[in-house]
Amino acid sequence: MSLKILVTCPPMLKQINRFNDIFSNLDMDVTAPKVIQTLTEKELLSLVPKHDGWIIGDDPATYEVFLAGKSGDLKAAVKWGIGVDNVDFSACKELSIPITNTPGMFGAEVADLAMSYILGLARDAFYIDREIRKGNWPKPSGLSLQGKTLGIIGLGDIGQNISKRAFAHDMKILGWDPYIKSTPNYVEKVNQFPHKIDKCDFIVFACALTENNHYLFDENLLKLLKPGVRVINISRGQLIKESALILGLDSGLIESAALDVYEVEPLKADSKLFNHPKCILGSHNGSNTVEAVHRASLHAINLLYNMLK
Repeated sequence: MSLKILVTCPPMLKQINRFNDIFSNLDMDVTAPKVIQTLTEKELLSLVPKHDGWIIGDDPATYEVFLAGKSGDLKAAVKWGIGVDNVDFSACKELSIPITNTPGMFGAEVADLAMSYILGLARDAFYIDREIRKGNWPKPSGLSLQGKTLGIIGLGDIGQNISKRAFAHDMKILGWDPYIKSTPNYVEKVNQFPHKIDKCDFIVFACALTENNHYLFDENLLKLLKPGVRVINISRGQLIKESALILGLDSGLIESAALDVYEVEPLKADSKLFNHPKCILGSHNGSNTVEAVHRASLHAINLLYNMLK
C-alpha cells in the first residue's frame, strides 16, 4: 500500500509538483493542503491521523496533535527547516513517534537576507523607495558599514554565515552564544549576554527560540542600547517583545528595524509595526530560495521515507 504523507510547509508546498516523480518512485501518496503560514491545531487534529508521515512547517505540532496522530496512522514525522520551537519533541518521545528536523540547510540563504536588511537599514533604502513612490526625492544621509559594530545573537550556522558577510564589509563583529565553543578569529565572542551590547551599531537575532530566551529583547534591554542602533530579527518573533521595540523606535533610541518574524504570524493589520515608518517588514521568508527549498525538501522526503521503511 502507498504511504500517505501530509506536507504542511508553505515553501515546500509551493514546489510540490517538482517532487511528483520522487513521491511516485517511493510509493508516496501526498496530501498538499493550502497553507499561508500554518494550519490550526483543529485542522491538524483532523488531518494528521489520516497519514503515515508528516512533513511539518511552523504548525502547532502539539502533544494533542501527536496523540491524535498516534491514535490514527501516524508513524513518523520530519520538521522541515531548522527551528523546532513549534514542535513538542517530548510528546513524540513519549508516544514513540520517530521525528527529526533538517538542520544546516539554510545558513547562507538566511544570512543573505540578514545582510540585505543590514544594508537596507544602513542606507535607508526602504524609506527612499517609499518616498519616491509618493513623488518625493529624498536624500537621507546613510551610515557607512566600515568600522561599525555588528552584534550577532546566536553563532550557529546562520550566525556564522552572517559574520562572514559582515567581515567582508569591514565590520567589527561581536557574538553571543553559550553553546558554540569556537568562532572565526574575526568574531569577538562575548561570554555573557548582554555584556557589550551597548557597543553595537547593528544587532541581529539569529538564535533558536528556547524557554530561556523568550523576550530576550525587552524594556530592560532598551536601557543598555547604543542610541541610533538598528535591530534585525531573522530568527523567531518571540525573541523580541514588540511593544519594547516600538517604544525604542518611537523614542528615537532605535533608528530603525527589519523584521522577518513576529510574535504573531502573519502580522496583524492592527499591529503598530504595520505602518511604522522606521521598519522593513518581511514575511518569515528567510530560507525561501528555489535552491534551498529544493535541497531541504529532498532531504526531508528521504529522512521520512527511511523512518517509515
